[in-house]
Amino acid sequence: MADIVNLRNARKQARRKSAEQKAQANRLAHGRPSAERKRDAAQQAQAKRQLDQHRIH
Repeated sequence: MADIVNLRNARKQARRKSAEQKAQANRLAHGRPSAERKRDAAQQAQAKRQLDQHRIH
């Protein structure tokens, strides 16, 4: 016998799936927030400075 499908729940699942696909596309299109990019760049610059300070000439 076939399983009984609740159409309301099926529509909700379909909506969630399409919303997640759209969100994934937006994440790829817009990338990371500028604050996050600036923070990462500052951390990399600080790590480079610390490494240079410990270098033996």
